[in-house]
Amino acid sequence: MLQQRSNILCHRIMSITIVFGAMVMLLLFSACSGRGKEMGAAITERDSLPVMDTEGVRTLISDSGITRYRINTEEWLVFDRKSPSYWAFEKGIYLEKFDSVFNVEASIKSDTAYYYDKERLWKLIGNVDIENLKGEKFNTELLYWDQNKHRVYSDQRVRIEQPDQVIYARGFESDEQLNKYRFFKTEGVFYVEDGEAPGDSLRTDSVKTDTIKPE
Repeated sequence: MLQQRSNILCHRIMSITIVFGAMVMLLLFSACSGRGKEMGAAITERDSLPVMDTEGVRTLISDSGITRYRINTEEWLVFDRKSPSYWAFEKGIYLEKFDSVFNVEASIKSDTAYYYDKERLWKLIGNVDIENLKGEKFNTELLYWDQNKHRVYSDQRVRIEQPDQVIYARGFESDEQLNKYRFFKTEGVFYVEDGEAPGDSLRTDSVKTDTIKPE
């Protein structure tokens, strides 16, 4: 009888031990799983952080070993692990493009800019002002510059100030030097009288919807 009770007690102790061990294993597994999630979150956070954060930048940039650009910006961020990777200039940018003998072909400034380095594509946003070698001035809220295709373009409203007229259009495209360009959905052409500044009273000659190409 005593032997039977002893066997029952031993069986209960073993059952309790097995259950306790299982609970400990589950707790340890849960703790390990939690730590794994924290490590995963840390890696994700690193992907969202810039690899470079530089302030007060004044620098020259080369293309194929030749100095082609000058950049002035208050902040330059490089996100190398984003898809796609890009540079961010969220405090504004001023950029000059040089020809082979360091003449300034065009100057560009905007409130915000992003450069997608793998695609070699610029996206400029907000108060985008451009001036070409002929002194013509372009203003729009959104501009793309594709360096691979040597093309500048926008599908937003654009204002082009020339010596004798101001043109408003919805969208345009151009070469990198802004010498050969065309407009889409022209909204108005305003001629400047002799002695008047472009900001003075202008008279409209016509409102057109076809494409205008400069001579």
